[in-house]
Amino acid sequence: MNRLMLQAQLVERGPLRHTPAGVPALDFGLFHESQASEDGQPRQVTLQIKSVAIGRITAAVSSLTLGASAVFAGFLAASRNGRGLLFHVTAVEPSVP
Repeated sequence: MNRLMLQAQLVERGPLRHTPAGVPALDFGLFHESQASEDGQPRQVTLQIKSVAIGRITAAVSSLTLGASAVFAGFLAASRNGRGLLFHVTAVEPSVP
């Protein structure tokens, strides 16, 4: 199973573009910071991940302001250039302050 849920902050957003098939697509960056337990020890976790929204979900991501926190759900895939991972976001739920 390839499923990722991440509470993160929207830190960058590119312009809305369209795939060759005419489907809307939006590239954006997310920042996450939390504390996790690893082998019984606390660990500070900080990451920034490149993300993409394709189709109707682009409207939800576009409506978020930069710096907004939300829960993003989707899956991981290789990036278009084959280097690293890309988080394909399929659902967004704004975080309650």
